[in-house]
Amino acid sequence: MPVGQPAVIRSRRVVLPDGERPADVLIRDGKIERVAAHGSLAIGDGELVDLGDAALLPGLVDTHVHVNEPGRTEWEGFATATRAAAAGGVTTIIDMPLNSIPPTTTVAGLAAKRKTAEGQAWVDLGFWGGAVPGNVPDIEPLYREGVFGFKSFLAPSGVDEFPHVEGADLEAALAEQARIGALAIIHAEDPAVLAAAPQQPGVHYRDFLASRPAGAETAAVAHLLAALDKTGSRRTGARVHILHVSSAAVLPLLRRAREDGVQVTAETCPHYLTLSAEQVPEGDTAFKCCPPIRDEANRDALWEALGRGEFIAVVSDHSPSTPDLKSLPEYGGSGDFAAAWGGIASLQLGLPAVWTEARRRGHTLADVVRWMSAGPAELVGLSGIKGAIAAGCDADLVAFDPNGEFAVHAGELHHRNPVTPYAGRTLTGAVRTTWLRGRAVDTGGEPFGRQLTRPANPIFESTS
Repeated sequence: MPVGQPAVIRSRRVVLPDGERPADVLIRDGKIERVAAHGSLAIGDGELVDLGDAALLPGLVDTHVHVNEPGRTEWEGFATATRAAAAGGVTTIIDMPLNSIPPTTTVAGLAAKRKTAEGQAWVDLGFWGGAVPGNVPDIEPLYREGVFGFKSFLAPSGVDEFPHVEGADLEAALAEQARIGALAIIHAEDPAVLAAAPQQPGVHYRDFLASRPAGAETAAVAHLLAALDKTGSRRTGARVHILHVSSAAVLPLLRRAREDGVQVTAETCPHYLTLSAEQVPEGDTAFKCCPPIRDEANRDALWEALGRGEFIAVVSDHSPSTPDLKSLPEYGGSGDFAAAWGGIASLQLGLPAVWTEARRRGHTLADVVRWMSAGPAELVGLSGIKGAIAAGCDADLVAFDPNGEFAVHAGELHHRNPVTPYAGRTLTGAVRTTWLRGRAVDTGGEPFGRQLTRPANPIFESTS
Protein backbone atom coordinates (compact mmCIF):
# COMPACT_ATOMS: atom_id res chain seq x y z
CA MET A 1 0.00 0.00 0.00
CA PRO A 2 1.45 3.40 -0.92
CA VAL A 3 2.45 5.46 2.11
CA GLY A 4 -0.13 8.14 2.90
CA GLN A 5 -2.92 6.74 0.73
CA PRO A 6 -6.00 5.15 2.29
CA ALA A 7 -6.59 1.47 1.70
CA VAL A 8 -9.18 -1.18 2.41
CA ILE A 9 -8.46 -4.80 3.22
CA ARG A 10 -11.51 -7.00 2.74
CA SER A 11 -12.00 -10.55 3.94
CA ARG A 12 -14.81 -12.93 4.66
CA ARG A 13 -12.89 -13.98 7.79
CA VAL A 14 -11.76 -10.93 9.77
CA VAL A 15 -10.86 -11.80 13.37
CA LEU A 16 -12.13 -8.90 15.48
CA PRO A 17 -12.13 -8.44 19.27
CA ASP A 18 -15.75 -9.65 19.40
CA GLY A 19 -15.30 -12.59 17.04
CA GLU A 20 -14.82 -13.53 13.42
CA ARG A 21 -16.97 -12.11 10.62
CA PRO A 22 -16.82 -10.75 7.07
CA ALA A 23 -15.65 -7.13 7.09
CA ASP A 24 -13.83 -4.27 5.38
CA VAL A 25 -10.96 -2.64 7.26
CA LEU A 26 -10.15 0.96 6.34
CA ILE A 27 -6.54 2.01 6.86
CA ARG A 28 -5.27 5.56 6.80
CA ASP A 29 -1.86 6.94 7.86
CA GLY A 30 -0.79 3.63 9.33
CA LYS A 31 -3.83 3.29 11.59
CA ILE A 32 -7.10 1.40 11.40
CA GLU A 33 -9.68 4.12 10.84
CA ARG A 34 -12.79 1.95 10.91
CA VAL A 35 -14.16 -1.55 10.48
CA ALA A 36 -17.24 -1.76 8.26
CA ALA A 37 -19.57 -4.32 6.75
CA HIS A 38 -18.05 -6.58 4.10
CA GLY A 39 -18.17 -4.93 0.68
CA SER A 40 -19.45 -1.61 1.99
CA LEU A 41 -16.38 0.59 1.57
CA ALA A 42 -15.42 2.27 -1.69
CA ILE A 43 -11.86 3.53 -1.67
CA GLY A 44 -11.71 5.83 -4.69
CA ASP A 45 -8.06 6.43 -5.52
CA GLY A 46 -6.87 4.19 -2.69
CA GLU A 47 -6.01 0.51 -2.79
CA LEU A 48 -8.42 -2.37 -2.25
CA VAL A 49 -7.02 -5.74 -1.19
CA ASP A 50 -9.63 -8.51 -1.30
CA LEU A 51 -8.42 -11.60 0.56
CA GLY A 52 -11.49 -13.67 -0.26
CA ASP A 53 -11.64 -16.57 2.19
CA ALA A 54 -8.16 -16.00 3.60
CA ALA A 55 -8.38 -14.78 7.18
CA LEU A 56 -7.29 -11.33 8.31
CA LEU A 57 -5.69 -11.36 11.75
CA PRO A 58 -4.10 -8.66 13.86
CA GLY A 59 -0.33 -8.91 13.80
CA LEU A 60 1.06 -11.13 16.54
CA VAL A 61 2.82 -9.59 19.54
CA ASP A 62 5.71 -11.72 20.79
CA THR A 63 6.91 -10.49 24.16
CA HIS A 64 9.59 -13.17 24.63
CA VAL A 65 12.34 -13.02 22.01
CA HIS A 66 16.10 -13.37 22.49
CA VAL A 67 17.70 -11.39 19.68
CA ASN A 68 21.21 -11.71 21.25
CA GLU A 69 22.69 -8.69 19.44
CA PRO A 70 25.15 -7.08 20.11
CA GLY A 71 27.74 -9.48 21.44
CA ARG A 72 26.33 -12.79 20.23
CA THR A 73 25.13 -11.80 16.77
CA GLU A 74 26.35 -15.12 15.42
CA TRP A 75 23.50 -16.66 17.46
CA GLU A 76 20.83 -14.26 16.16
CA GLY A 77 20.54 -10.58 15.23
CA PHE A 78 17.94 -7.88 14.77
CA ALA A 79 17.85 -8.22 10.98
CA THR A 80 17.43 -11.98 10.93
CA ALA A 81 15.08 -12.17 13.92
CA THR A 82 12.73 -9.46 12.69
CA ARG A 83 12.62 -10.89 9.16
CA ALA A 84 11.65 -14.22 10.69
CA ALA A 85 9.02 -12.47 12.79
CA ALA A 86 7.46 -10.72 9.80
CA ALA A 87 7.44 -13.96 7.79
CA GLY A 88 5.59 -15.60 10.68
CA GLY A 89 2.94 -12.90 11.09
CA VAL A 90 4.59 -11.30 14.13
CA THR A 91 4.57 -7.49 13.89
CA THR A 92 5.85 -6.57 17.36
CA ILE A 93 8.58 -8.19 19.43
CA ILE A 94 9.94 -7.33 22.87
CA ASP A 95 13.61 -8.27 23.16
CA MET A 96 14.91 -10.03 26.25
CA PRO A 97 17.79 -8.44 28.22
CA LEU A 98 20.10 -11.41 27.60
CA ASN A 99 21.98 -13.11 25.82
CA SER A 100 23.48 -9.98 24.34
CA ILE A 101 26.76 -8.49 25.51
CA PRO A 102 26.26 -6.14 27.25
CA PRO A 103 22.97 -7.27 28.76
CA THR A 104 20.19 -4.71 29.21
CA THR A 105 20.85 -4.22 32.92
CA THR A 106 22.01 -0.58 32.67
CA VAL A 107 21.02 2.45 30.65
CA ALA A 108 24.29 2.08 28.75
CA GLY A 109 23.41 -1.50 27.87
CA LEU A 110 20.00 -0.39 26.62
CA ALA A 111 21.61 2.36 24.53
CA ALA A 112 23.92 -0.21 22.94
CA LYS A 113 20.93 -2.34 22.00
CA ARG A 114 19.03 0.56 20.53
CA LYS A 115 21.97 1.81 18.50
CA THR A 116 22.64 -1.66 17.11
CA ALA A 117 19.00 -2.18 16.17
CA GLU A 118 18.68 1.10 14.23
CA GLY A 119 17.71 0.45 10.62
CA GLN A 120 17.67 -3.33 11.08
CA ALA A 121 14.09 -4.03 12.15
CA TRP A 122 11.42 -5.40 9.80
CA VAL A 123 8.87 -5.21 12.64
CA ASP A 124 8.35 -2.93 15.63
CA LEU A 125 10.39 -3.78 18.69
CA GLY A 126 10.75 -2.85 22.32
CA PHE A 127 13.08 -3.95 25.10
CA TRP A 128 12.92 -5.57 28.51
CA GLY A 129 15.34 -4.56 31.23
CA GLY A 130 17.10 -6.99 33.52
CA ALA A 131 17.14 -7.24 37.31
CA VAL A 132 20.34 -8.91 38.52
CA PRO A 133 22.31 -8.84 41.78
CA GLY A 134 23.49 -5.32 42.56
CA ASN A 135 21.62 -3.37 39.89
CA VAL A 136 18.68 -2.06 41.93
CA PRO A 137 19.97 1.52 41.37
CA ASP A 138 19.67 0.91 37.61
CA ILE A 139 16.03 -0.16 37.66
CA GLU A 140 14.34 3.24 37.86
CA PRO A 141 16.67 4.84 35.24
CA LEU A 142 15.97 1.96 32.85
CA TYR A 143 12.25 2.31 33.46
CA ARG A 144 12.44 6.03 32.69
CA GLU A 145 14.17 5.13 29.42
CA GLY A 146 11.16 3.07 28.37
CA VAL A 147 11.88 -0.61 29.02
CA PHE A 148 8.69 -2.63 29.40
CA GLY A 149 9.64 -4.28 32.70
CA PHE A 150 12.40 -6.34 34.25
CA LYS A 151 13.43 -9.95 33.87
CA SER A 152 15.01 -12.00 36.63
CA PHE A 153 16.18 -15.59 36.80
CA LEU A 154 15.68 -17.58 39.99
CA ALA A 155 18.21 -20.17 38.75
CA PRO A 156 21.41 -19.72 36.71
CA SER A 157 20.62 -18.20 33.31
CA GLY A 158 23.30 -20.02 31.34
CA VAL A 159 25.38 -16.88 30.70
CA ASP A 160 27.75 -15.40 33.27
CA GLU A 161 26.93 -11.77 32.55
CA PHE A 162 23.29 -12.24 33.66
CA PRO A 163 23.40 -13.90 37.12
CA HIS A 164 20.31 -15.09 38.93
CA VAL A 165 18.79 -13.42 41.99
CA GLU A 166 17.98 -14.97 45.32
CA GLY A 167 17.47 -13.94 48.92
CA ALA A 168 18.04 -10.25 49.60
CA ASP A 169 18.75 -9.48 45.92
CA LEU A 170 15.39 -10.89 44.84
CA GLU A 171 13.53 -9.07 47.59
CA ALA A 172 15.26 -5.76 46.83
CA ALA A 173 14.49 -6.05 43.10
CA LEU A 174 10.83 -6.91 43.73
CA ALA A 175 10.44 -4.04 46.20
CA GLU A 176 11.94 -1.52 43.78
CA GLN A 177 9.81 -2.71 40.89
CA ALA A 178 6.69 -2.55 43.07
CA ARG A 179 7.64 1.00 44.11
CA ILE A 180 7.73 2.27 40.53
CA GLY A 181 4.90 0.07 39.25
CA ALA A 182 7.07 -1.97 36.89
CA LEU A 183 6.23 -5.46 35.69
CA ALA A 184 8.54 -8.18 37.04
CA ILE A 185 8.94 -11.12 34.66
CA ILE A 186 10.44 -14.24 36.18
CA HIS A 187 12.22 -17.37 34.95
CA ALA A 188 10.97 -19.64 37.70
CA GLU A 189 13.09 -22.73 38.37
CA ASP A 190 14.47 -23.44 41.83
CA PRO A 191 18.27 -23.92 41.92
CA ALA A 192 18.18 -26.21 44.96
CA VAL A 193 15.73 -28.58 43.27
CA LEU A 194 17.84 -28.55 40.10
CA ALA A 195 21.01 -29.26 42.10
CA ALA A 196 19.39 -32.24 43.80
CA ALA A 197 18.08 -33.72 40.54
CA PRO A 198 20.03 -36.52 38.81
CA GLN A 199 22.52 -35.15 36.30
CA GLN A 200 23.16 -37.80 33.67
CA PRO A 201 24.75 -36.56 30.44
CA GLY A 202 24.09 -38.30 27.16
CA VAL A 203 21.76 -38.65 24.21
CA HIS A 204 18.67 -39.86 26.11
CA TYR A 205 16.04 -37.15 26.47
CA ARG A 206 14.56 -38.89 29.51
CA ASP A 207 17.80 -38.21 31.40
CA PHE A 208 17.71 -34.52 30.55
CA LEU A 209 14.04 -34.33 31.53
CA ALA A 210 14.87 -35.88 34.92
CA SER A 211 17.49 -33.18 35.44
CA ARG A 212 14.88 -30.38 35.15
CA PRO A 213 11.91 -31.78 37.13
CA ALA A 214 8.53 -30.10 37.33
CA GLY A 215 9.17 -29.61 41.04
CA ALA A 216 11.78 -26.98 40.19
CA GLU A 217 9.06 -24.79 38.70
CA THR A 218 6.56 -25.23 41.53
CA ALA A 219 9.22 -24.64 44.20
CA ALA A 220 10.40 -21.48 42.46
CA VAL A 221 6.89 -20.06 42.14
CA ALA A 222 6.20 -20.82 45.81
CA HIS A 223 9.46 -19.10 46.75
CA LEU A 224 8.60 -16.08 44.63
CA LEU A 225 5.16 -15.71 46.17
CA ALA A 226 6.74 -15.93 49.64
CA ALA A 227 9.20 -13.20 48.68
CA LEU A 228 6.32 -11.00 47.58
CA ASP A 229 4.77 -11.46 51.02
CA LYS A 230 8.06 -10.77 52.81
CA THR A 231 8.75 -7.52 50.98
CA GLY A 232 5.18 -6.32 51.24
CA SER A 233 5.04 -6.18 47.46
CA ARG A 234 1.78 -8.11 47.44
CA ARG A 235 0.16 -5.30 49.44
CA THR A 236 1.73 -2.52 47.36
CA GLY A 237 0.44 -3.86 44.07
CA ALA A 238 3.46 -5.59 42.57
CA ARG A 239 2.83 -7.03 39.12
CA VAL A 240 4.54 -10.35 38.44
CA HIS A 241 4.55 -12.49 35.31
CA ILE A 242 5.81 -16.09 35.17
CA LEU A 243 7.66 -16.85 31.97
CA HIS A 244 7.48 -19.98 29.79
CA VAL A 245 5.47 -22.25 32.09
CA SER A 246 6.19 -25.81 31.01
CA SER A 247 4.62 -27.66 33.94
CA ALA A 248 0.90 -27.62 34.58
CA ALA A 249 1.64 -28.27 38.24
CA VAL A 250 2.44 -24.56 38.60
CA LEU A 251 -1.09 -23.48 37.75
CA PRO A 252 -2.88 -24.22 41.07
CA LEU A 253 -0.31 -22.05 42.89
CA LEU A 254 -0.95 -19.17 40.52
CA ARG A 255 -4.70 -19.65 40.73
CA ARG A 256 -4.67 -19.44 44.53
CA ALA A 257 -2.37 -16.41 44.45
CA ARG A 258 -4.76 -14.56 42.14
CA GLU A 259 -7.65 -15.47 44.40
CA ASP A 260 -5.65 -13.88 47.25
CA GLY A 261 -5.27 -10.66 45.28
CA VAL A 262 -1.79 -11.11 43.82
CA GLN A 263 -1.36 -9.56 40.38
CA VAL A 264 0.33 -12.56 38.78
CA THR A 265 0.03 -13.73 35.19
CA ALA A 266 1.69 -16.49 33.21
CA GLU A 267 2.61 -17.47 29.69
CA THR A 268 3.40 -20.68 27.89
CA CYS A 269 5.04 -21.37 24.55
CA PRO A 270 4.28 -23.11 21.26
CA HIS A 271 6.80 -25.88 21.90
CA TYR A 272 5.14 -26.86 25.19
CA LEU A 273 1.75 -26.95 23.46
CA THR A 274 2.74 -28.76 20.26
CA LEU A 275 5.65 -31.06 21.16
CA SER A 276 6.02 -33.74 23.82
CA ALA A 277 8.82 -35.66 25.49
CA GLU A 278 7.67 -38.87 23.84
CA GLN A 279 8.42 -37.36 20.41
CA VAL A 280 12.05 -36.35 21.06
CA PRO A 281 14.53 -38.58 19.20
CA GLU A 282 17.74 -39.62 20.90
CA GLY A 283 20.43 -36.99 20.51
CA ASP A 284 18.14 -34.45 18.83
CA THR A 285 19.18 -31.49 20.94
CA ALA A 286 17.19 -29.05 18.78
CA PHE A 287 14.41 -29.95 21.25
CA LYS A 288 16.37 -28.84 24.33
CA CYS A 289 15.03 -25.88 26.27
CA CYS A 290 14.82 -24.88 29.91
CA PRO A 291 12.38 -25.58 31.41
CA PRO A 292 11.97 -28.64 29.23
CA ILE A 293 9.29 -30.01 26.96
CA ARG A 294 7.36 -32.46 29.15
CA ASP A 295 5.09 -35.45 28.53
CA GLU A 296 1.82 -35.68 26.61
CA ALA A 297 -0.37 -35.70 29.72
CA ASN A 298 1.21 -32.45 30.86
CA ARG A 299 0.72 -30.97 27.39
CA ASP A 300 -2.98 -31.83 27.56
CA ALA A 301 -3.20 -30.11 30.94
CA LEU A 302 -1.58 -26.97 29.53
CA TRP A 303 -4.16 -26.88 26.73
CA GLU A 304 -6.99 -27.27 29.24
CA ALA A 305 -5.59 -24.36 31.26
CA LEU A 306 -5.18 -22.27 28.13
CA GLY A 307 -8.82 -22.88 27.26
CA ARG A 308 -9.84 -21.77 30.76
CA GLY A 309 -7.97 -18.50 30.38
CA GLU A 310 -5.18 -19.27 32.87
CA PHE A 311 -2.45 -18.01 30.52
CA ILE A 312 -2.42 -14.42 29.34
CA ALA A 313 -0.10 -15.18 26.42
CA VAL A 314 1.47 -17.77 24.16
CA VAL A 315 4.88 -16.48 23.08
CA SER A 316 7.88 -18.01 21.36
CA ASP A 317 10.78 -17.79 23.84
CA HIS A 318 12.84 -17.73 20.63
CA SER A 319 16.32 -18.51 21.98
CA PRO A 320 18.58 -19.76 19.20
CA SER A 321 22.32 -20.39 19.15
CA THR A 322 24.88 -21.58 16.66
CA PRO A 323 24.57 -25.25 15.61
CA ASP A 324 27.80 -26.22 17.36
CA LEU A 325 26.46 -24.99 20.70
CA LYS A 326 23.37 -27.13 20.19
CA SER A 327 25.71 -30.15 20.06
CA LEU A 328 23.83 -31.54 17.07
CA PRO A 329 25.26 -34.71 15.53
CA GLU A 330 24.68 -33.46 11.97
CA TYR A 331 27.05 -30.58 12.77
CA GLY A 332 29.67 -32.80 14.37
CA GLY A 333 28.27 -32.60 17.89
CA SER A 334 27.77 -35.40 20.37
CA GLY A 335 23.99 -35.09 20.77
CA ASP A 336 24.56 -34.69 24.51
CA PHE A 337 21.52 -32.98 26.02
CA ALA A 338 23.48 -31.91 29.09
CA ALA A 339 26.09 -30.08 27.00
CA ALA A 340 23.77 -28.46 24.45
CA TRP A 341 22.51 -24.89 24.62
CA GLY A 342 18.94 -24.83 25.91
CA GLY A 343 16.75 -22.83 23.60
CA ILE A 344 14.12 -23.32 20.89
CA ALA A 345 14.22 -21.43 17.59
CA SER A 346 10.63 -20.93 16.45
CA LEU A 347 9.86 -17.24 15.93
CA GLN A 348 8.73 -17.75 12.33
CA LEU A 349 6.71 -20.88 13.10
CA GLY A 350 4.74 -20.09 16.24
CA LEU A 351 1.48 -19.14 14.54
CA PRO A 352 1.15 -22.20 12.27
CA ALA A 353 2.45 -24.53 14.99
CA VAL A 354 -0.14 -23.35 17.50
CA TRP A 355 -2.92 -23.21 14.91
CA THR A 356 -2.18 -26.77 13.76
CA GLU A 357 -2.71 -28.11 17.26
CA ALA A 358 -5.43 -25.64 18.28
CA ARG A 359 -7.64 -26.55 15.32
CA ARG A 360 -7.19 -30.24 16.07
CA ARG A 361 -8.41 -29.58 19.61
CA GLY A 362 -11.47 -27.59 18.52
CA HIS A 363 -10.19 -24.06 19.11
CA THR A 364 -10.77 -21.14 16.75
CA LEU A 365 -8.69 -18.45 15.11
CA ALA A 366 -10.23 -16.02 17.58
CA ASP A 367 -8.74 -18.10 20.39
CA VAL A 368 -5.29 -18.03 18.78
CA VAL A 369 -5.51 -14.26 18.32
CA ARG A 370 -6.42 -13.82 21.97
CA TRP A 371 -3.44 -15.92 23.07
CA MET A 372 -0.82 -14.63 20.64
CA SER A 373 -1.84 -11.05 19.89
CA ALA A 374 -4.34 -9.42 22.26
CA GLY A 375 -3.01 -11.11 25.40
CA PRO A 376 0.67 -10.25 24.94
CA ALA A 377 -0.30 -6.68 23.97
CA GLU A 378 -2.25 -6.39 27.22
CA LEU A 379 0.66 -7.80 29.21
CA VAL A 380 3.02 -5.00 28.13
CA GLY A 381 0.50 -2.17 28.07
CA LEU A 382 0.06 -1.98 24.30
CA SER A 383 -3.69 -2.66 24.20
CA GLY A 384 -5.34 -0.02 22.04
CA ILE A 385 -2.14 0.28 20.01
CA LYS A 386 -1.29 -3.29 19.03
CA GLY A 387 -2.99 -6.66 19.16
CA ALA A 388 -6.44 -5.98 17.70
CA ILE A 389 -8.26 -5.05 14.51
CA ALA A 390 -10.06 -2.02 15.92
CA ALA A 391 -10.34 1.68 15.18
CA GLY A 392 -7.32 3.58 16.46
CA CYS A 393 -4.95 0.62 16.54
CA ASP A 394 -1.86 0.38 14.37
CA ALA A 395 -2.69 -1.31 11.08
CA ASP A 396 -0.54 -4.34 11.90
CA LEU A 397 -2.28 -7.14 10.02
CA VAL A 398 -1.74 -10.64 8.67
CA ALA A 399 -3.31 -12.41 5.73
CA PHE A 400 -3.46 -16.01 6.91
CA ASP A 401 -4.58 -19.10 5.02
CA PRO A 402 -5.86 -21.38 7.80
CA ASN A 403 -5.94 -24.39 5.48
CA GLY A 404 -2.55 -23.95 3.82
CA GLU A 405 -0.09 -26.72 4.58
CA PHE A 406 3.68 -26.63 4.31
CA ALA A 407 6.63 -28.75 5.33
CA VAL A 408 9.21 -27.06 7.54
CA HIS A 409 12.72 -26.91 6.08
CA ALA A 410 15.05 -25.29 8.60
CA GLY A 411 17.37 -23.90 5.95
CA GLU A 412 14.51 -21.91 4.41
CA LEU A 413 13.68 -20.03 7.61
CA HIS A 414 14.85 -16.46 8.12
CA HIS A 415 16.43 -16.82 11.54
CA ARG A 416 20.20 -16.91 11.47
CA ASN A 417 20.93 -20.57 12.15
CA PRO A 418 19.10 -23.50 10.51
CA VAL A 419 18.13 -25.32 13.69
CA THR A 420 14.57 -25.94 14.85
CA PRO A 421 12.72 -28.92 16.37
CA TYR A 422 9.96 -28.36 13.80
CA ALA A 423 12.20 -29.40 10.92
CA GLY A 424 10.47 -32.04 8.81
CA ARG A 425 7.05 -31.46 10.33
CA THR A 426 4.02 -30.50 8.23
CA LEU A 427 2.15 -27.53 9.68
CA THR A 428 -1.24 -26.11 8.80
CA GLY A 429 -1.72 -22.38 8.39
CA ALA A 430 0.31 -20.18 6.06
CA VAL A 431 1.12 -16.48 6.38
CA ARG A 432 0.50 -14.85 2.99
CA THR A 433 1.17 -11.16 3.74
CA THR A 434 2.18 -9.18 6.81
CA TRP A 435 1.39 -5.47 7.05
CA LEU A 436 3.14 -3.19 9.52
CA ARG A 437 1.28 0.07 10.08
CA GLY A 438 -0.50 -0.47 6.77
CA ARG A 439 2.58 -1.25 4.69
CA ALA A 440 3.25 -4.73 3.38
CA VAL A 441 6.52 -6.05 4.76
CA ASP A 442 8.98 -7.18 2.10
CA THR A 443 11.69 -9.22 3.81
CA GLY A 444 13.87 -8.68 0.75
CA GLY A 445 13.37 -4.92 0.80
CA GLU A 446 14.13 -2.12 3.22
CA PRO A 447 13.13 -2.47 6.87
CA PHE A 448 10.87 0.16 8.41
CA GLY A 449 10.19 -1.19 11.89
CA ARG A 450 10.20 1.27 14.76
CA GLN A 451 11.61 1.06 18.25
CA LEU A 452 8.91 1.18 20.92
CA THR A 453 9.02 2.49 24.46
CA ARG A 454 6.81 1.55 27.36
CA PRO A 455 3.49 3.41 27.41
CA ALA A 456 3.26 5.87 30.28
CA ASN A 457 2.62 4.38 33.72
CA PRO A 458 0.19 6.85 35.36
CA ILE A 459 1.23 5.86 38.88
CA PHE A 460 4.95 6.25 38.21
CA GLU A 461 4.85 9.32 35.97
CA SER A 462 2.46 11.20 38.27
CA THR A 463 4.66 10.71 41.33
CA SER A 464 8.12 11.12 39.79
